[in-house]
Amino acid sequence: MARDQEEAIVYKGRIRMPYNWAVGETGSFFLNKIKDDCQIWATKCSECEKVLLPPRRNCPYCFFPRTNWIQLSGNGVLTNYTKVHYHEPALHPQDPPLIYGMIKLDGADTSLLHLLGEIDEENLHEGMRLEPVFKEERTGHIKDIKYFRPGTLFHKEGS
Repeated sequence: MARDQEEAIVYKGRIRMPYNWAVGETGSFFLNKIKDDCQIWATKCSECEKVLLPPRRNCPYCFFPRTNWIQLSGNGVLTNYTKVHYHEPALHPQDPPLIYGMIKLDGADTSLLHLLGEIDEENLHEGMRLEPVFKEERTGHIKDIKYFRPGTLFHKEGS
C-alpha cells in the first residue's frame, strides 16, 4: 500500500508539560517582597506616572523603559469577579467552588487577579474593600498571598 493511501492512526490524550521560567529582575523583586516582608510593591512609570500591578519593567501605556518601585498598602477594591465550579489541580489551589477577583489596590492604576477567601457570597459585590492574607510559610510565589478577604488590614495566615 502506498504511503498516501495509509489510514492515519489518531491517539487522543493529554500531555502534561511541567516547566519553570525565570520571572526576571522585576518579578523577582516583586515576589521576594511578598515572601520576605509580606509587602506588595508596584512599579510607577517615570514618564506617564501610571502605577502598574503586577509590576512591569517597561510601561505598557507609553512604552517608557524606566519605572520606579513604590510600596502599596495591600488594601484595595474588588472591580469584578468570577466563580469557578470545576477542579483543576494545576490551576486552582483548592477544591471548588472558588471565587477569583480583579483587585485594584489603593494607589494602583491596574488590577491584580487573585483568589478571594472568607467571603460570604450573599455580600459579595463589586466595590467591596479587600485585604490580603499571606501564608505563614512563603516560597516566593504569587500564591504566597493566600487570598484577599473583606477588610482593610493585611494579615498573615493564622493571625
